[in-house]
Amino acid sequence: MVINMLYIGIDLGTSAVKLLLMDGNGKIQNIVSKEYPLYFPNPGWSQQEPSDWYEQTMTGIKELLEGFDKSRVAGISFGGQMHGLVILDENDEVIRPAILWNDGRTYEECDFLNNVIGKEKLSEYTANISFTGFTAPKILWVKNKEPENFARISKIMLPKDYIAYKMTGVHCTDVSDASGMLLFDVKNRCWSKEMCEICGISEKQLAKIYESYDMVGCVLPDVAKELGIPETVKVAAGAGDNAAAAVGTGTVGDGMCNISLGTSGTIFISSDKFGVDKNNALHSFAHADGHYHLMGCMLSAASCNKWWMDEIIGTTDYAAQQEEIKALGDNHVYFLPYLMGERSPHNNPNARGTFIGMTMDTTRADMTQAVLEGVAFALRDSFEVAKSLGIKIERTKICGGGAKSPLWKKMIANILNVKVDVIESEEGPAMGGAILAAVACGEYADVKEAADKIVKVIDTVEPEPALVSKYEARYQQFKEIYPACKAVFDKIK
Repeated sequence: MVINMLYIGIDLGTSAVKLLLMDGNGKIQNIVSKEYPLYFPNPGWSQQEPSDWYEQTMTGIKELLEGFDKSRVAGISFGGQMHGLVILDENDEVIRPAILWNDGRTYEECDFLNNVIGKEKLSEYTANISFTGFTAPKILWVKNKEPENFARISKIMLPKDYIAYKMTGVHCTDVSDASGMLLFDVKNRCWSKEMCEICGISEKQLAKIYESYDMVGCVLPDVAKELGIPETVKVAAGAGDNAAAAVGTGTVGDGMCNISLGTSGTIFISSDKFGVDKNNALHSFAHADGHYHLMGCMLSAASCNKWWMDEIIGTTDYAAQQEEIKALGDNHVYFLPYLMGERSPHNNPNARGTFIGMTMDTTRADMTQAVLEGVAFALRDSFEVAKSLGIKIERTKICGGGAKSPLWKKMIANILNVKVDVIESEEGPAMGGAILAAVACGEYADVKEAADKIVKVIDTVEPEPALVSKYEARYQQFKEIYPACKAVFDKIK
């Protein structure tokens, strides 16, 4: 009799760790979530204690496995919040709280990297430019502001990799998460010697690099004993949250696309070939499937609709407001969705949310429609950058809270002129982690085979030629609004 093995996916998020138990056929058996605190010691700062991550992960795994045959657990892997700085001393003890992806303290260091070292050099070394969220500017901040802590650094790690270390004793990272550090040569999948020199660190202070589906080791005996699982359980490197979510939605292989309509919005495009756009409008990262991906990240997506509904209209019945929208493609009102500034493709923290085009006959429904369309138009901005690199995209998966709206999905299908595939089970990075664990254990030959067999499309929204034509004209007008407003945004910050 063939035993159906079990695989654990760990999604180490910003507010909670989500744990998922999947069997070898890709069926989800159980899901558990455990929260931990987030600390804001100064305005714009965001920190967490790595010990909280590990304690809640271990507690969560025990709960996850209750009632299951623990001897069937074969593998564990991860998706995780990217960019966070975890520093360990020579005894592998955490030196200071982790500085997170959404921490804004490094604006001086980013300015140094982008404007003194120069964006062209950064792109040459790492395929990316500096953002406040990335890891390299955080290292420079510690060097500049906490030199006594900088002097004690023995190992530099990312959040999910700290959990992998605690489970296996191996200092490891994967290519997708390393891509967001601004220390990694994405094209050649190795650490950048030049960036190490710029940051004043040595390569031996960085973790060993693995592909996302590679086994880094087995669980340590004391971990196996505490969890009641075999010491033969393999731990795979895992991936950054967006790459892991892409695996979980089957966004692997050349020209595959996933749009996430969460608090922020991402357009994630997998590619067999390495590519960088000349303006670095998109992040160019290594993918968890052994190849590459481009990613556009807008800071406000579904949160724009939440702001409009909750704060301005004052309702929680989002669906009722959308029912009033009838004439797609004919709206005369536009909305720039830059409520928190914008990342891709403008990289402008001073950009602001803007309505334009209202007249005396403008209705509330027109403005609600403009908010939804504005997010879709902004996603298309990143989509156009990818197309300029020769990447052909005919369809996309969709996930996130905003994807629950049939109207929004229809807008995206027609504004981007792509087929929008809805998948059966959308469990994001935790599902991707479990799939990577299954690949590491030999359950599947590679990530693509696993994703093709496990991820099931249950509905497709098709673009309509007449509506595509209307939205094409509207997008060409939308494109002109941000450049016209940019100088004003810089003055009203």
